[in-house]
Amino acid sequence: MMKWKIVALLASLLVLPATAADYKTIDWDVLIPEGERLLPPPQVNHEDPMSVPQPVGGVNKKLDQQNVRIPGFVVPLEGDAKKITAFLLVPYFGACIHVPPPPTNQVIYVSYPKGAPVDDLWDAIWVKGKMRTISSSHEMATASYSMEAVEVSVYEEE
Repeated sequence: MMKWKIVALLASLLVLPATAADYKTIDWDVLIPEGERLLPPPQVNHEDPMSVPQPVGGVNKKLDQQNVRIPGFVVPLEGDAKKITAFLLVPYFGACIHVPPPPTNQVIYVSYPKGAPVDDLWDAIWVKGKMRTISSSHEMATASYSMEAVEVSVYEEE
């Protein structure tokens, strides 16, 4: 009988949701592979900004399937007047409005079916979830990463 209790206990530990401590806080530099971190930023032609395509960057494969927490700014993609359910997370305000957008490895497609209140999304936010190295293309930009968010909250310094 004791053997089955131990097996049941171990099985229950395998399905526990990730706790706050299970999410590693990362910054945007981590999304850039080691060898690309020293490359100069692309030059923008302000007379013809459309002449410069979105820079394509490599991905840090170590981030795939990792539970992470990262700060950033929202470029809304899906939702309604009250909640945003899908968005691009970018490292600085207005990133995808300016041409070209940040490199692909500095854009994360975030799916958050629960929805984040629109009012909370004009300032910096924290996004917590499972990172994946799956690219996706959207009208505003191409993202080298995607994330299934479990929490979106207003950014506060720690």
